[in-house]
Amino acid sequence: MLSRFFLDRPVFAWVVAIFFMLLGGLAIYNLPIAQYPPIAPPAIAIEAFYPGASAQTVENSVTQIIEQKMTGFDDMLYLSGSSDSSGSSRVELTFKPGTDPDLAWAKVQNKLQLAMTSLPEMVQRTGVKVSKSTRNYLIIVGLVSEDGSMTNHDLQDYAVSSVEKVLARVPGVGEVEAFGSQYAMRVWLNPDKLTEYHLTMAEVVAALQSYNVEVSAGQFGGIPAVEGQRLNASIVVQNLLQTPDQFAAIPLRTNPDGSTVRVKDVGRTELGTEVYDIQGRYNGKPMAALAVRQAPGANALATADAIKNKMEEMSRYFPTGMKVVYPYDTTPFVRVAIGEAVKSLFQAILLVFLVMWLFMGNIRATLIPTISVPVVLLGTCAALWVFGFSINMLTMFALVISIGLLVDDTIVVVENVERLMSEEGLSPREATAKSMDEVTSALIGFCLGLSALFGPMAFFGGSTGIIYRQFSVTVVTSMVLSVAVALILTPVLCASILRPVAKGHEAAEVGWRLLRPFFLWFDRGFNRFRDGYVRLLGHALARKVRYVVVYLVIVAGLGWLFMRMPTGYLPDEDQGILLAQVMMPTGATLEQTQAVSDEVQRYFQEQEQEAVESCMTITGSGFSGRGQNNGMVFVKLKDWGLRKRSDLRVKAIAGRAMGRFAAFRNAVVVAFPPPAVMELGNALGFDFQLVDRGGIGHEALMQARRQLLGMAAQDPRLVNVRFNGMEDVPEYRVDVDWGKVGAQALPINLVHSTISAAFGSAYVNDFIQGGRVKRVYVQADAPYRMLPDDLERLYVRNNTGAMVPFSSFASSHWTSGSPSLDRFNGFPSLNIWGEPAPGRSSGEAMAAMEEITARLPAGIGFDWTGISYQERQAASQTGPLYAFCLLIVFLFLAALYGRWSIPLAVMLVLPLGLIGGFIASTLRGLPSDVYFQIGLLNTLGLSTKNAILIVQFAMGIAAQGVAPAMASIQAVRLRLRPILMTSTTTGLAVLPMAFTKGAAAGAMNAIGTTVLGGMITGVLLVLLFAPLFYVLIAQVVDRRRPQPTVATA
Repeated sequence: MLSRFFLDRPVFAWVVAIFFMLLGGLAIYNLPIAQYPPIAPPAIAIEAFYPGASAQTVENSVTQIIEQKMTGFDDMLYLSGSSDSSGSSRVELTFKPGTDPDLAWAKVQNKLQLAMTSLPEMVQRTGVKVSKSTRNYLIIVGLVSEDGSMTNHDLQDYAVSSVEKVLARVPGVGEVEAFGSQYAMRVWLNPDKLTEYHLTMAEVVAALQSYNVEVSAGQFGGIPAVEGQRLNASIVVQNLLQTPDQFAAIPLRTNPDGSTVRVKDVGRTELGTEVYDIQGRYNGKPMAALAVRQAPGANALATADAIKNKMEEMSRYFPTGMKVVYPYDTTPFVRVAIGEAVKSLFQAILLVFLVMWLFMGNIRATLIPTISVPVVLLGTCAALWVFGFSINMLTMFALVISIGLLVDDTIVVVENVERLMSEEGLSPREATAKSMDEVTSALIGFCLGLSALFGPMAFFGGSTGIIYRQFSVTVVTSMVLSVAVALILTPVLCASILRPVAKGHEAAEVGWRLLRPFFLWFDRGFNRFRDGYVRLLGHALARKVRYVVVYLVIVAGLGWLFMRMPTGYLPDEDQGILLAQVMMPTGATLEQTQAVSDEVQRYFQEQEQEAVESCMTITGSGFSGRGQNNGMVFVKLKDWGLRKRSDLRVKAIAGRAMGRFAAFRNAVVVAFPPPAVMELGNALGFDFQLVDRGGIGHEALMQARRQLLGMAAQDPRLVNVRFNGMEDVPEYRVDVDWGKVGAQALPINLVHSTISAAFGSAYVNDFIQGGRVKRVYVQADAPYRMLPDDLERLYVRNNTGAMVPFSSFASSHWTSGSPSLDRFNGFPSLNIWGEPAPGRSSGEAMAAMEEITARLPAGIGFDWTGISYQERQAASQTGPLYAFCLLIVFLFLAALYGRWSIPLAVMLVLPLGLIGGFIASTLRGLPSDVYFQIGLLNTLGLSTKNAILIVQFAMGIAAQGVAPAMASIQAVRLRLRPILMTSTTTGLAVLPMAFTKGAAAGAMNAIGTTVLGGMITGVLLVLLFAPLFYVLIAQVVDRRRPQPTVATA
């Protein structure tokens, strides 16, 4: 036997233990740290830019063209696209978790090449970018001017020119999004002056392209050269222009009298910026912001640290007065949450130690399980390193729960050794050898049962499967190591540490003299409790039918609670961040949006200064897309240690903010905390897509959206349901009469390019500024593109050289259209965000949205995306997960007992552990989310372990000829103490988690409450009903076998 082998070789046992600890110590220094494992599905984003195009034009000529080629991907979950009136197109492909992002990127890149030739020439010239990234921002890097010497444009240029590409090359960074742009040479033209000089937009663009060039003129003495050549030098004819004056001096035409018309005669030039419709402010000061998305699978903390180190390195070369800030950073929460989990781990170890000391009454006996804890924990860390896992919330919770489970194995051994020494007067070594003969099969049964329960979780797919996998592998590994330690090291410790106990005396009698009376008093009290519980068991065995009815009532109550329990995905957390969405009325200007954003910023910094550290506003771009009437606010809260009061928590702050913002008459401002998993999007609550599946058109889809929002506002299960998009805005449509165009000999391409350049700007080519290549744009100056009448200022030169006014071949009228269009899986869609009402779960809110959508007109469908998609996937996996786990447990128990019938006694008591978890979570208003499911599986494990121990000992006693009823009573009498001790250690291990109020309290409360409630019923009820079912099954199966009569012990 393994235990006897190591009993004879104690040094060998210590070497094995030390080896495990050394491996674990090495692993801890190398394990990455993250909030969650990489559960977000990998996403590949395709971005294109079509200057001056409307949202509809971008969708028709760019977004749909790219979408149509994105086919044939085996692992793609869904495809989303967006187009806006700023000319931006973004197509995002989301793949199954576990997909290799590099391979997915390569496949998307190959498919994109098929679409490139069909894209507009301007889009091809500006380029199409393909990037690997997650949906949400990891961190936002801000540059501010402390002394006010730099404007927004100056800061944005430095950020884009000198910082963006550097950050993009940091390991772990998937994408860097700049809120703003670098400098550009702006050529502002006066259409009236152009007409006066008989020039057109196209001729100005042609002149700029001709004069702003880099000429390759060769060399003097280039190879091949004549023999004896003594000169070799490059010939420079012209370089790219660099200053506004150089561009202003470009000649457009030389007149017959020798005079020259230059650019400065028909307009002006200045060093401006590429885009003017985005502004950033940090605490009211101008700011340039770079939002960083991490690459799929990258480690968040390592990436954020690398970014900060790179910025610190670059800050030495910043212009005077420039400072780097981080107004949005998701990593502090990760560090604090992991710190809280580590604190819970040490609290659990201390509580477990005290419980073991209380029950054992002997410090020496208590030290043995305590020594096993670091051995198993460090060994588990080594296994996590081998599996490529990280230290995250799930693995830490698994370790906390494992503490209670892992000491169980050692406690079973130590308690049995002490019992044998007390009852039979054996020496510690003899008692240990005999004890291992009795409990080894039970220990192996524990390991097999729990492995069977948790092991199948590792094989489920999707993001939920990744969550289960991290937890299950950690628990199973710790269980296997725990049994190994119990078989290898614990016997050695028992033989060397425990003192002999005289026959008939208790172990507490050899404990510390000062505490000996207390422990003896506890033992007497426990013995009275045990005797009372055994009498209750005898009562139950004498009235089996009555207690079976009680069992059926409990199971029915469990079913009732199960049907009523709300569902969710992951609990909400106070992550130290608050977001706000600013939505202005249709047609609002950037100036008006900035005024509201400033008011929001002042509210947070003046009214919530006790909780708010900083506030960043972005206007011109929002969660729903780009537009002058859109904005977003990122509020960074102070450290959790400074916000211990409940009124300083993020939900309380958001609630007060919503009350204040409801008074805004000219804007809709919604404040909300971010979701639990930042990688799955910004939506808190649910992320819903209303999809036009029947081709009903944009107007009908918008009408359906209005119906949906109206019904949602009346539904008590929903709050803050809002359209995450932009309302239709007035559009001025120009209709070109192609017959008149042909009759007047006008080139069609000049008709298009003239109006595009005047009102939307035309990209000409590049110039050099500050040693970097930047862009040149031509556009009509601001006073000449303000009103519809300004179209009459435009002229186009026909093939005969005559100047033809636009009004002669084009008519115009007002209409409406969307400044931002979304698509989902190839269909037009509208994105809806919302939250469950207080006291309701996200699952209830999602069910409400599905019910409302069913009442909409035909042709309207829906899809879930982001975190809601994962929640739906998790809900569909729950049933198969439990069924498969329970089947495997049954098969393992059948193999352990060698019979098909006896495992039923264990399986029947499993609902008795679940009922406690359901009751505790329901009383605290917690939903059935992923952590609740994990807690229930732990409760099942605890119930299984207790039932196995009772049935195993009852079978052993019955094998000696004792009747099943008497064998069950004796088994409970013998094993009640270790079962109560191990269950109490498990319950107290999660006690700090159940009632913590710090960071990550949502997750800790969910799992701690479930396990604590399940532990209570898993002990009190399982110890009553496991013997009952064992007796019933044994009597039914063995009815024909003669039963010897044995007197009651």
